[in-house]
Amino acid sequence: MASQTELPSVCIVTVDDEFLDVLTTELSPWFHVVVRDSYDGLARWTREAHVVAVLLDIDTQGEDPYGGLPVLDELRRLNEDLVLISMSRARTRSVEKQALSAGADGHFRNPVDVTELRMTLVDTLRRRAEDAERKRMRQQAFEFSRFQDFVGASEPMRLVYDAIQQVASSSINVLIRGESGTGKELAARAIVALSRRANKPYIRLNCAALPESLIESELFGSERGAFTGAPESRPGQIELADGGTLFLDEIATLTLPLQTKLLRVLEDHQVQRLGGRTQRKIDFRLICATNEPLEEMARTGRFREDLYYRIHVIPIQLPSLRERTGDIPVLCEHFLQVHCMANGLPVKRLTADALSVLEEHTWPGNVRELENLMQRLIVTTRRDEIDASDLPPKMLAHSVAAQEGILLPEEGTDFDGEVRQLEIALLATALGRTKGSKSAAANLLKIDVQRMKYLCRKYSL
Repeated sequence: MASQTELPSVCIVTVDDEFLDVLTTELSPWFHVVVRDSYDGLARWTREAHVVAVLLDIDTQGEDPYGGLPVLDELRRLNEDLVLISMSRARTRSVEKQALSAGADGHFRNPVDVTELRMTLVDTLRRRAEDAERKRMRQQAFEFSRFQDFVGASEPMRLVYDAIQQVASSSINVLIRGESGTGKELAARAIVALSRRANKPYIRLNCAALPESLIESELFGSERGAFTGAPESRPGQIELADGGTLFLDEIATLTLPLQTKLLRVLEDHQVQRLGGRTQRKIDFRLICATNEPLEEMARTGRFREDLYYRIHVIPIQLPSLRERTGDIPVLCEHFLQVHCMANGLPVKRLTADALSVLEEHTWPGNVRELENLMQRLIVTTRRDEIDASDLPPKMLAHSVAAQEGILLPEEGTDFDGEVRQLEIALLATALGRTKGSKSAAANLLKIDVQRMKYLCRKYSL
């Protein structure tokens, strides 16, 4: 048998010496028993003593016959893994309910059946250990599926991670390709983080976000008076990236004249500001991204062929989400954790039915669409569990799993309840999108404003 120091420690808190002798005799073969006769500093002490369970006599001390209930609550708040079993001389059922509500895993009334108590303690500790192991394995799997800011362990993503690691240490230009929402900027940041320029400037410019009249000065900089509204000289994004990395997103939107100027910078390693006469020596690494067919654009003259070959030294292709459906469960878990914590909510989870529907979806918006959906669901779903019926109607309508087993399960469904859930989800989504404006939300839902107000009153929205 293991020595007392090797056995898990259990703390008994009571002043009933007769009961203590019986209970200690019953538990000693399985546990290292520690006895306390006071609630004072119990929560802090349990952490320091590394006890795995506390058996708390909730009417041990003080004038309040149930003074141990707040202690139970404090112990549970400070350590969710601690096994808590309460004991009391009270015969009323309400005391047991209060103890369980305060966080007890089990409650016993005196006279206590010590054998049953010991079995309950052993069984609860076993289940807690199994839960901890499952949690550890999930965390291990999650860590395995992470690479920089990416989440996913599918084969297509493993190829992306390998490609990023291969190019990161060089200064070669990289072109990141993929549909919108696949994480092209995450790939750029990962390359920079693993490169020798990690601590140097990282400048990002979305070429599609600025009008043509501004993009040139934004890229190349301008001298004072170069154009109306240029009261002072200012460096461009290329200049600011000197020594570091310049990430040009949506590179295909650059006009041909700007493509020509960018090509010249890449060839000469010099940049000239708009309205300037001098060239400035520049050293930067260029990473570009696009979801456009550059080869076709080069063939038809919409993209300079020589620039294409300059930026297409090493291409990295990001897979769409429908090509990596195996990553959907871990992505959902990640987004639910992040956004529930950000909103101060308990972490929600998806049912197997909901996950089946999500894995069937084609995800035209890719990972960005999935993240937006998870954000919406944590707000519109009031339960801790997100079921298939909580998903958008259009997604359900195109899901075989939803049509066959969710919209109308074999045991039938509550039609009015399903309609109510759908109405609440649509109303909440519309109000969220319009920042609470009922009239704007009514326009989105194509209903009368008065009806919108009535429905909001009806569902307390």
